[in-house]
Amino acid sequence: MTRLRTCLITLFVVAILVGSSLLTTGLADGGANHQVRNLHFGVSGGNINDITKRFCCSGTLGSLVTDGTTQYILSNNHVLARTDQAAPGEDVSQPGLVDNNCRVPPIVADFSIASPLGSNVDAAIAQLRPGAMDSTGFIEDIGVPSATVLNPTVGLDVAKSGRTTGFTTGTVGAINASVNVQYQKNCGQGKKFVVSYTNQVVISGNTFSAGGDSGSLIVSNTGHNPVALLFAGSSTVTIGNPIGEVISKLSAVLGQSLSFVGSARAGATKQALPTEVQPFFRGIGEQMPQLPQQAAERASAALELHRANLMSTPGVIGAGIGASQENELAAAIVVFVDRTSGAKPQFAATLEGMPVKVVFTDPFVAF
Repeated sequence: MTRLRTCLITLFVVAILVGSSLLTTGLADGGANHQVRNLHFGVSGGNINDITKRFCCSGTLGSLVTDGTTQYILSNNHVLARTDQAAPGEDVSQPGLVDNNCRVPPIVADFSIASPLGSNVDAAIAQLRPGAMDSTGFIEDIGVPSATVLNPTVGLDVAKSGRTTGFTTGTVGAINASVNVQYQKNCGQGKKFVVSYTNQVVISGNTFSAGGDSGSLIVSNTGHNPVALLFAGSSTVTIGNPIGEVISKLSAVLGQSLSFVGSARAGATKQALPTEVQPFFRGIGEQMPQLPQQAAERASAALELHRANLMSTPGVIGAGIGASQENELAAAIVVFVDRTSGAKPQFAATLEGMPVKVVFTDPFVAF
């Protein structure tokens, strides 16, 4: 699975699919505004060539960045660059094809560059056409984000605005995570393949995102500082590239330094909603304190000694640093296991003195 897919059954009947199952996730904020023509960001959009005979694909136009002269829409490689296949200048629309019955919607940008898959980020930019979208960088339901990026920490409360689930809030459940993510080269067709990532951000809970939200900017609840770029997940968690690495990799490809179009202070115009997720290591509705840096560093050092062995274990699709189930101020090594694989891996209760938390989930797929 890559983006949200629309399967044309007849000229009058369109089924929106995620993989092979009907999308049933509702809009968390009732925000149908995310799927229609909208000048803000955090809304439906994508490359108009991302279409096959049976499917059309779209994601989210997440936010706005600049090199000091030109403004660019930031989203994923698999949303804007058609999974490394797009040529510079290809049209980017808003809304996306899936929200226009697979017919060409209004064109708002031209694909510019992408960091290639395998570079540890799934990121791309498209040059914004003058007047096509809000030049202040306003994100639907969030407002103008801060221009200052924030490093993710376990327990950090975050928010995002995306095409499918609209405005949602959640909590960083794991950092410094290695993950294996499944892609499909063409829209709804072609052989599936896996790309491995390191140092990724995992958001807890099954309500934070769904297919079609790829490209959303994940921001801190307080101050709305950019934290990560949403690109993948499962039915229980969401995965994002750390935003600092995204900006660094794209700047290197572009040959110009990129930064966010945003406020120098906490620029959001709407307060974040209370956390509405079901994290994998705490009770529903409980607030989790942020994991102390020293605890995270000790756990990271322990993980590095065992990361390769963990990731080579059959059934394991991810490993990172989270909070201990018994003490949320204590660190743990979190191992993600594909419950559909049939594998039944066994793990030690501790590694280098750090508790091991096993999370069973579905395969990680690019949304």
